[in-house]
Amino acid sequence: MNVLIVGGNRGIGRALVQGYLNRGDSVYATCRTTHGDLATSDATVISGIDVRRDEDAALLSQQLDGLKLDLVIINAGVLKRDTLEDLSFDDIRLQIEVNALGPLRIARALLPHLKAGSKLGIITSRMGSITDNTSGNYYGYRMSKAAVNCAGASLAADLEPSGVAIALLHPGYVKTDMTGGNGDVLPDFSARGLMARMEALSMESTGGFWHAQGEPLPW
Repeated sequence: MNVLIVGGNRGIGRALVQGYLNRGDSVYATCRTTHGDLATSDATVISGIDVRRDEDAALLSQQLDGLKLDLVIINAGVLKRDTLEDLSFDDIRLQIEVNALGPLRIARALLPHLKAGSKLGIITSRMGSITDNTSGNYYGYRMSKAAVNCAGASLAADLEPSGVAIALLHPGYVKTDMTGGNGDVLPDFSARGLMARMEALSMESTGGFWHAQGEPLPW
């Protein structure tokens, strides 16, 4: 299979890259700047891709050079720990740009590379669930993830006639740089769950919102 991981340089993204390489797939990975062991992996690395930039989304499509993708996971994201007493509207805008507009921008640019049977996953968060929000704070992150959930649901409806399935995926509370090394699970464990959810994804389940370990999540 041809697999693309958007945001594959570290954490969950890097674990996904390795997981699909271990399976024997042809893996393409994007990043803003290549560093660490991604540069020496067997993946085809497409660097200089910032999901906030229309021109970078177009460049990604060009770099893929007509390739048809079987599976895409859009993983790039940013987290700011804002509270009501300490809000930065610039940080909120950044999170919406990266976490909500970024996946939509990339998904649209990749349309020529998708075909009937392709699967596209968006790494979101249960913190984007309005129903599940009982603790407040994290305004920008919650708003951005709720927005990308809405975008994913629309993509599922719009791409259903083309036979492209969409999944919205919560990776769990993972120990990464984004979480400051805090979390319940390691990236490899999360990646295995995410891969299982993508394997199970079908046109019958397109547009669903799941925990990496299989639990359906509330909107």
